[in-house]
Amino acid sequence: MNFDEMMVTLRRLAIEAGERIMEIYDADDFDVRAKSDDSPVTAADEAADALISAGLRAAYPDAALVTEEQSATHSQEVSDFFIVDPLDGTKEFVQRRGDFTVNIAWVQDGMPIRGVVFAPARNRLFWTQADGKTVEETGPFDAASTGALKPISVRKPDNGALMVVASKSHRDQALEDYIGKYAVSDSRAAGSSLKFCLVATGEADLYPRLGRTMEWDTAAGQAVLAGAGGEVVRFDDHMPLHYGKPGFENPHFIAYAPGVDLKRG
Repeated sequence: MNFDEMMVTLRRLAIEAGERIMEIYDADDFDVRAKSDDSPVTAADEAADALISAGLRAAYPDAALVTEEQSATHSQEVSDFFIVDPLDGTKEFVQRRGDFTVNIAWVQDGMPIRGVVFAPARNRLFWTQADGKTVEETGPFDAASTGALKPISVRKPDNGALMVVASKSHRDQALEDYIGKYAVSDSRAAGSSLKFCLVATGEADLYPRLGRTMEWDTAAGQAVLAGAGGEVVRFDDHMPLHYGKPGFENPHFIAYAPGVDLKRG
């Protein structure tokens, strides 16, 4: 793979999808339907999925492609593939809270090694460059040309005063109990894969997830975090979180800045 060309394509598609999403988000109203698993889906999910899928298939016709909105068609186990969540955080979108993202990643040998996370309502864009290192681009964002870039990296954590980020929509007592094992100076809530990005920028040290997630929810965020020096491991055994699993379902996991003294569940 030519990663220079790949990242130009992934960045462009993420921005174009984000623009389409915001057109629907800024409308007076939009329809919300329930999928078979009772999770919400909107015209924005479907429009962004169609745009990104068409763009990736045109650029990489021989590459495997896994997307949330076409998940029913994914039955094969793969190790090298594009994986897309065209609108991660649909609940945030529906409630107009802004913490939703466009996620596009390339998985190689079961690990997400390049990715883009774009939060159009928050004007934040994170992506891995060709060398795998992560930058945050400052807006306004132009699909055709790259703006100012800022290299980002995780911070050195203080285990006596950790910054923790967790889900807005999926907090429960088990998660609170786990966070309670740490000395926490501050805890904040965020939606979608932005949580990975906050660890990547040093705005947080630790993001534990004890709820159900799918690989398209996490791959781009994991790539962004890895490119900033962070890590994502399984909750149960602290081994790296791999991709291409049967059903594309994740176990519980922990995303963190190296130096955090991870606790066992």
